[in-house]
Amino acid sequence: MAAPPRLLVVDDDPGLRELVGSFLTSHGFHVEGAADAGEMDRKLAAEPPFDLMVLDQMLPDEDGLSIARRLSGKGMPIIMLSAIGADTDRIVGLEVGADDYLAKPCNPRELLARVRAVLRRSHAGAAVEAPSVVAEFAGWRLDILRREIRSPDDVLVSLTDGEFALLRAFVEHPQRVLSRDQLLELARGPASDSYDRAIDVQISRLRRKLEQVGGRQAADLIRTVRNEGYMLSARVVRH
Repeated sequence: MAAPPRLLVVDDDPGLRELVGSFLTSHGFHVEGAADAGEMDRKLAAEPPFDLMVLDQMLPDEDGLSIARRLSGKGMPIIMLSAIGADTDRIVGLEVGADDYLAKPCNPRELLARVRAVLRRSHAGAAVEAPSVVAEFAGWRLDILRREIRSPDDVLVSLTDGEFALLRAFVEHPQRVLSRDQLLELARGPASDSYDRAIDVQISRLRRKLEQVGGRQAADLIRTVRNEGYMLSARVVRH
C-alpha cells in the first residue's frame, strides 16, 4: 500500500493547525504542523520530504510571502492562507511562488479540494507517453518526465509546479493562441476555479525566469496576442 501524501501545515494558531490537521488526516493524509518558520525549517530538513505545504501568510518570525519566495522552485507545492483576501494579496502570493491561495477563514472542504488539485498537478508529469517525454524549441529542452527545463546553454531553470504546468501547456500546443480559460484548464484542470488574472501573473513570472537565463529573446517566446490570449511562438520538436 502506498504511503499517504505528507502535508505540513504552518500556522501560529494552534487551534487552526489542529482543525486543519485533523480534517486532512481523516481524508487520508499524513499531516504535521509547525508554529513558525523556524519549526518549519527543522521539519523540512528531516526525512522523508513533504508533498505539499499549507502556509499562513502571517507568522511571528518570518512572513509567508518571504517563505514562499525562498522555497520557490524547490519542488514542494505551497497553498497560502491569509486573513487578507484582496485580489492584490492573492496576486502577490502567486507572484512569489505559491501554487494556490485561499482567504481565511476557509471551508475545510474547499481546502481539501485545493490540496488534491495541487497534488494532481504536481504529479501530472509522472504518467507521460513516451513520444512526448522531451520537447525542444528554440534551443530550449523540456523534459516532462524529469520535470526540467534547460536553456540553449544547458542551464537548468527552477520553476514552480504551476509554472511548469503552464509551460507544458504551451509546449503541447505550440504556435497556437490559447485563451486564459484554455490555459487555466490545460494547466490546472477543468475543475479549477482560479481566475484569469492568476494566469497573467504566472506567465509574467515564467517569462522573467526564462529571460534571466536566456536573455530578452527567451522572454519573447511566449507572446501576448491582444484581446485573445498567449502563444508559444517557437516550433516544437518532440522526442
